[in-house]
Amino acid sequence: MPAFQVAVCGPREENPTDNANAREVGRLLAQAGATVLCGGGPGVMAAVAEGASTAAGLVIGIRPDTDPTTTCPHLSAVIYTNMGEARNAILINSADAAIVIGGSWGTLSELALANHRTTIPVISLGGWRITDAHGQPVDAGLTVATPFEAVEAALRGRSA
Repeated sequence: MPAFQVAVCGPREENPTDNANAREVGRLLAQAGATVLCGGGPGVMAAVAEGASTAAGLVIGIRPDTDPTTTCPHLSAVIYTNMGEARNAILINSADAAIVIGGSWGTLSELALANHRTTIPVISLGGWRITDAHGQPVDAGLTVATPFEAVEAALRGRSA
């Protein structure tokens, strides 16, 4: 059976809270034996890769370009797509669950792809709150408060 793969999505901009959450999510996923998928760049992507790699986890970066100088450290492997932000679809469609940390426009696209084009669990940790045209909340997945809750929810769908 293939490894359980969890996409961890978040902004490339540096944010101490988001990055700390991502590091802990990466560590917990690695300890649980999950493969971590991320965008392979700075910010949340680099933080989750660092957390997972320090716990001897497997981390795969799905890059939007073909430039090895733009990848973050701590990746086990890199897939260079040269597809720009369209790589978000590859990232999400390769995952068994998605954890979204923080919020940016790219992160919002990953959240939308996870909710509307796949059947995977989607967990948000400190990020987007989506409302409809009438201001009513839209169910965009499970919202949690801690990295532990995020990982626990993501792993619930894993086969025994």
